[in-house]
Amino acid sequence: MNHLRRFPLHIAVAYCLAGAASAQTGFPFQNESLRYTINYSSGLSLGDATLSAHKTASGWDLTVSVDAAVAGFHVKDRYTAAMWVNPTTKAYCSTELKREMLHDSKSSREKTTFDQEKHTARRVTELPSDGGSTDLSTGPCARDAVTFAYFARKELGQGKMVPPEYVYFGSQYLIKQSYSGEQTITLADKKPAVTDHLVFSVHGPKSDFSVDVFYARDAARTPLLIKIPQTAGTLSMELVR
Repeated sequence: MNHLRRFPLHIAVAYCLAGAASAQTGFPFQNESLRYTINYSSGLSLGDATLSAHKTASGWDLTVSVDAAVAGFHVKDRYTAAMWVNPTTKAYCSTELKREMLHDSKSSREKTTFDQEKHTARRVTELPSDGGSTDLSTGPCARDAVTFAYFARKELGQGKMVPPEYVYFGSQYLIKQSYSGEQTITLADKKPAVTDHLVFSVHGPKSDFSVDVFYARDAARTPLLIKIPQTAGTLSMELVR
């Protein structure tokens, strides 16, 4: 049952890492909303997820929604991040992350607020009401997992790789990026696509896993396919065009 309990985290981090957009028509050029399907390697459909980005006066509001089920275990999560763009350095820095989660009959809600000047963050559990709070020390321009994804995609579009970095998604996670080269993949529409294959290694307090992301070679570096190795088979997520 351990792989089922980790299923929501793996799904969430995968979609956060995707940070999807389409060339010249989505992030970081304009607002966007994209949908992915979730499938096991057996072909079993598990559900879908959407990502949206809305430009604000100081940065972006980002949302990830997941609605999926495996072996009767239902996950319905929503993550919203507010991101500030430094007008001088153009760096993407987090201001707030909200997580609303429904795992079968168990509901939870929490909010992490970032103080970039003091290099701190406060995580407050709002549901259940007795969940308490946790204060964290961060580095300069700290990023939650959702904000990190969009930052990493922007850097990739400029031919840069993001060095290892701690990101925040409830707990603190160390994410390392590696480039695995060019790879041609075939999607559901049977059309081959030349992609850049990147591997994200995720290390947390109780989790250690990897996410493979296949990015299109367009200006926006659109993630076409995401794969997560599982003990019961590979979890795949494909962009719906």
